[in-house]
Amino acid sequence: MAGRRFLPTVRALFSGVGRPTESKSISWSGGAYTSSVFAGTGNVWGTEGRADGWDLDRVVTEGYERGVWVFKAVDIIGRHASRLPLEIGRNLTEEGEFEATFPDHPLLRLLNGQANPLETGQMFRKRLSAQILLSKRGAFVEVTRSRAGTITRLDLLPPDRVLPIPDPKGDYLSHFELTTREGVIRELAPERVRWIREPHPTDPFSGITPLEAAGLSVDLDHLSRMYNVQFIRNDARPGGVIAVDAATLSPQEMDRLESRFLPGSDYAGHLSVIGAGPGGMNYVDTASKPRDMNYEHAAANAKVEILAAFGVPESVVGNASGRTFDNAEQEELGFWLHTELGHLELIAGAFEKDAGEDLRLRYDTSTVEVLELPRRQRRAEAREEWTAGLISIDEYRKLAGLSPYANPHTRALWISPQKAPVALLPGDAAALGIDGAPGQPGPTSAPASSSGPNAPQQLGQRPEDGTAAQAVTEAHGAGPAAAGAQGAAASGPAAAAVGEARATLSADQPGPAADAVDAARASRHVMPKNGPAAEAVDAARRVESKSLPHTASEFTVRDADFDRAHSAVEAALSALFARQEGVISARLRSPKARKGTRFWATDGPSDTRGGTQPMDMEKVVGAEKWSAEIIATLTPLLSRIARATAKGAADALGSSTIGGASASVGAAVLTAATIAADTMRAFHRSLEAALDAGQASGASLDALVDTVRQTLRGEATTHLIDASAESAATATVNGAADAVAAAAGPGIDRTWQTRRDDRVRPAHAAAEGQTLPVKEPFEMEGWPVRFPGDPLAPRSLTVNCRCRLRYRATPR
Repeated sequence: MAGRRFLPTVRALFSGVGRPTESKSISWSGGAYTSSVFAGTGNVWGTEGRADGWDLDRVVTEGYERGVWVFKAVDIIGRHASRLPLEIGRNLTEEGEFEATFPDHPLLRLLNGQANPLETGQMFRKRLSAQILLSKRGAFVEVTRSRAGTITRLDLLPPDRVLPIPDPKGDYLSHFELTTREGVIRELAPERVRWIREPHPTDPFSGITPLEAAGLSVDLDHLSRMYNVQFIRNDARPGGVIAVDAATLSPQEMDRLESRFLPGSDYAGHLSVIGAGPGGMNYVDTASKPRDMNYEHAAANAKVEILAAFGVPESVVGNASGRTFDNAEQEELGFWLHTELGHLELIAGAFEKDAGEDLRLRYDTSTVEVLELPRRQRRAEAREEWTAGLISIDEYRKLAGLSPYANPHTRALWISPQKAPVALLPGDAAALGIDGAPGQPGPTSAPASSSGPNAPQQLGQRPEDGTAAQAVTEAHGAGPAAAGAQGAAASGPAAAAVGEARATLSADQPGPAADAVDAARASRHVMPKNGPAAEAVDAARRVESKSLPHTASEFTVRDADFDRAHSAVEAALSALFARQEGVISARLRSPKARKGTRFWATDGPSDTRGGTQPMDMEKVVGAEKWSAEIIATLTPLLSRIARATAKGAADALGSSTIGGASASVGAAVLTAATIAADTMRAFHRSLEAALDAGQASGASLDALVDTVRQTLRGEATTHLIDASAESAATATVNGAADAVAAAAGPGIDRTWQTRRDDRVRPAHAAAEGQTLPVKEPFEMEGWPVRFPGDPLAPRSLTVNCRCRLRYRATPR
């Protein structure tokens, strides 16, 4: 077989144009499947026709079916291509999703369902992938359509019996010629065939297969195995030879002794005795390492080269020995990014024109877990940036593929360590309870409380009707500078008049608009008879932003509401901490964490996995992961609590709906959950420090596990859970009630109430009975506090707070 040679049969590609003969040498040992010597050109385009000498039958028989690494690489790539479904859609969004999909498209019924009467779509796609990887010419798919033009079936054509024919008139391709098993040549129009191949750099009528580069390695792997097998079968040697003095033995005894030196594996490793000349007895050791031990190195090198040619790491084919979990995960990610995704795009792109105009065909890789790794890393970095106050909640949600809340709290930046808000838009400052321009954090200056028909509205609050009331509000409340900055945004006759008055007013020549406004301010009963501004001012004064009840109503959060919320959050945190003990202890004992440290128990002198490196307690404890899990656990629980409180407040205050407060309620929930997670993160950091100190002092692994148990079961942890649950419950209940009251309108007053016992802190005792309009914060020790347990206030004013607010709606 080693001397076998093949000369390809070359025929004319089309009438009147011949192809020069190629001289090719294809041998078993010199490149098993492709030419080692090439000359000549193949068609009118000057291309070489390199695919003509590719013996696909030998590739499948000797490379794919017999080579374990070739088979495994092709199988892995093809299995993913056949397992993942395809989808057709229109207009990709920024998140990489289709705006509209078409699951009933005829092409999907073939690729995901039944491709032809013999093959399912999954079988068809796996065979298609194998042909692309093994055939140098590529794969050919015949597309069959109905009379109405609907695609009805897909058939794979044998690549070694399909020949692309160039067009002598100058077009790229004239047609395809298929030679059937009976020897009949069929001509197929180019629009009926999908030609899928990895492009060759110089020959457009040829493709590239990884097996071409790995051919010698495949031969080397096979020949090494064959040599080793043949040696064991035919040339097995004894483990040793004893030479004795034949002069002292009879011929029958020598025959009996010499018969033991027999070829074959049955006597491999036996001790044999043979005759020698006079003089005594000698021993010859033949059990030393034979030459065939080089097979191990040859096979290992061939495996590496074959898998490298196909782009499939060894850990992906099932052997992850000698690798950490992170290394194996990175290898799998590299396989998908650099090998599999390109293969999938090649297949999907070939059928995209069959999907229709403005439609795209692609594989749905949403179920591939390893492809989530880069997105998880980006989300983790974004959470750190949000914690540091570099991005807003809305920016994080957009990056995470979620819809932004788009309210002042989620648009703002929250600056650590006290989570002070920085407003993004001019109107957000009032909702956040701060003064100043956007981008300027600071404590709130309480606006003067006012009442009556002429009372100006708070900055940032917009009446429902728009123009005149807005202009007068800004003129009264914001002053000339602010009104001038926002004058361009105002519309309507009153706004234009006020703007003109501010622009042209002088000490000796006031304009007509100024006269109208002065007259409107001077008397709310006597209206000027002239000027549209005066009429607009009068209309603005009559506008009410909310319809309040005609009779006073009150709402106060009950003790039972706080108690139920506190118990629910405490139970959730306690269950989470109970699970943390088992998880962290298991991580401490895991081989991955102990490898390379003094905690590794060696299996013997050859085990080199021990070391002197310290155990990575940051990974063992996983503070960031637990913080994210706390947010994920508490957010739905606190949302239910907040919705129940919001409904009770809305019913009591006479509000018909709580829709206007939903964004603020959601922000209160998210803030409470995040602050609880920050508190627990600090706790886990202290646990990391305790474990680091323990291993530095030489503590045993059992002692470190006991440290985890004592810490998570200790009294301090119990108090921490109780305090965190109380803070989260108080902030959520009071935040939801305050959000509903703020959305109900300006006619809501709220009064601070304490428990009036010796546990009340002085700052809260000083606020006892203080009544302020809704949205106006209480000032305590120089800090604005919106409600009891306000998560934006210093912890010294909120921890263990048991106060509440009494809301009262009065007629206006």
